[in-house]
Amino acid sequence: MEKLIITIAPTGNVPTKEKTPHVPVTPKEIAESVYESYMEGAAIAHIHARDEQGKPTYRRDIFKEIVERIREKCDIIIQISTGARAGKTAEERGEALDLGAEMASLTTGSSNFPTQVNSNSPDLIEYLCKRMLEFRVIPEVEVFDAAMIPNAIALAKKGLIPTPMHFNLVLGVPGSLPATPRNLFYLYESLPEDCTWQVSAIGPLHVELSMMAMALGGNIRTGIEDNIYYDKGVLATNPKLVERIVRVARAAGREIATPEEARRILNLR
Repeated sequence: MEKLIITIAPTGNVPTKEKTPHVPVTPKEIAESVYESYMEGAAIAHIHARDEQGKPTYRRDIFKEIVERIREKCDIIIQISTGARAGKTAEERGEALDLGAEMASLTTGSSNFPTQVNSNSPDLIEYLCKRMLEFRVIPEVEVFDAAMIPNAIALAKKGLIPTPMHFNLVLGVPGSLPATPRNLFYLYESLPEDCTWQVSAIGPLHVELSMMAMALGGNIRTGIEDNIYYDKGVLATNPKLVERIVRVARAAGREIATPEEARRILNLR
């Protein structure tokens, strides 16, 4: 079994300073939180950007500052979000893909979020795929619904996603697949044999589903984007969430991948 790759998702689009003072929103805060998480064992940073008012944004200049600040501090793998909350058009959502990030998120279908549609039309998906190919950015396929796995396989057959693919199984978003062991096993059994994958478990079953993913050979995403609480009534910090996954993994006998080891495992070019 390969070493465990830990992804830190420090910010996201939803958490606010009103909900938790620990969520980083400025480029400086995000870079510092990523660095602290890297020191605890994170190999990948999944990056969202916020504007001057703390609102989700697709703006290239803000992503650029975040990327540059992170690179000044460490060699963690940077993964840009192309999610639907920050930008609506394909051009907006792909605006920051030319910044030299090694990875980017790619959702291969539409689903529901609590208050809006996570809209990803076939034309938009293909546009993002082609832009990632243009800039040699490796997609992480975000799976909010079971159909997104065969959709990704079809795109790979068309040459729009490099293989072997990397998947992120997102469970627990209200309106999409609940965070249950049954759903995790179903998605796991639907994956192509040669892929790599991780689980992002939103909500109280985060640790339990992360342990199941570790046992199956998968990887883990954690961070305030996914869970603002460390325990019941206890607000989380990004480094503490990473540190907990490291402790659990080592107790289970899985060592932690460095960014360079993760690059080899994920076939990053």
